[in-house]
Amino acid sequence: MGRLFILFAIFVLITNPAFAKEAKKTLHIATTVPPITNIVENIGGSLITVTGIVPNGTDSHTFEPVPTDAKTLAQADIIFVNGMSLELPTIKLAEKVKKTGTPIVRLADETLPEDEWQYDFSFPREYGYPNPHLWPNIALAIRYAEIIRDQLAEHDPQHADLYAANASNYIAKLAQLDRAIFACIGTIPESNRKLITYHDSFAYFAPRYGMEIIAAIQPASFTEPGPRDIVHIIEQIKREKIPAIFGSEVFPSKIMEQIARESGARFVDELSDDELPETPNHSFIGMMVNNIAIMAEALGGDAACASHVDTSNLND
Repeated sequence: MGRLFILFAIFVLITNPAFAKEAKKTLHIATTVPPITNIVENIGGSLITVTGIVPNGTDSHTFEPVPTDAKTLAQADIIFVNGMSLELPTIKLAEKVKKTGTPIVRLADETLPEDEWQYDFSFPREYGYPNPHLWPNIALAIRYAEIIRDQLAEHDPQHADLYAANASNYIAKLAQLDRAIFACIGTIPESNRKLITYHDSFAYFAPRYGMEIIAAIQPASFTEPGPRDIVHIIEQIKREKIPAIFGSEVFPSKIMEQIARESGARFVDELSDDELPETPNHSFIGMMVNNIAIMAEALGGDAACASHVDTSNLND
């Protein structure tokens, strides 16, 4: 009898128009790259449904959306993208299929004024596309979190306090990560605080934390560098006595192995600019903890320097 009463009560509740109206208030959010998806998930929590368009481990620069992504974008109440020309095909599709009132929030464009955009070997100014990788600079990632919090609250003011509380907790974790990165760089001998990466993902990271970008191997065409560029980079590594160069699992390159072999530097191919690691560190913060541990160890610092950082997600 008690069980039948409970089932009847549940039936009455879910068929109540007020309940149905409340259930419909869940925000449907579309995102692009995994770090942004993860930040949104941590601030929205159970109040939102999040669908990331760019799969984990996929090159976000060359990603092309598929037909199912059009449905996701069409149903979204908010679309969060990085911007700064990173996801042009996805944004173009979103502009065609999105609902009239759905904003496309370009987080990077709202975070950094145009006169602070970086152009470099992989992103030359003459191509017109700036380096879009702001999120490895944790101060800028915190700004992403604040923009996301405000957008969610604007579209769902009834739960603004919950979004604010989630954001406050998450930003505290980011601040802990930020302090840990400074401490980790401090364990690296000053002469070794130099980065050569395949893809130039750390243009905004390096100046914040006291590192110098020496070169990026991958040219703006996202192909392999030519022989002249390779020779120049090898000479530079030898001249500056750089102990390690860094690749990425998303951008496998035999050229990096050749450069390491001929220059005498160690080749480390485990850095990630937007691929989240597997559990237990499956989060943006976990990705950055892994990155800084890898950098520190390869450049003569303390690999355990960020092991105390909380890498958990809101719903873990």
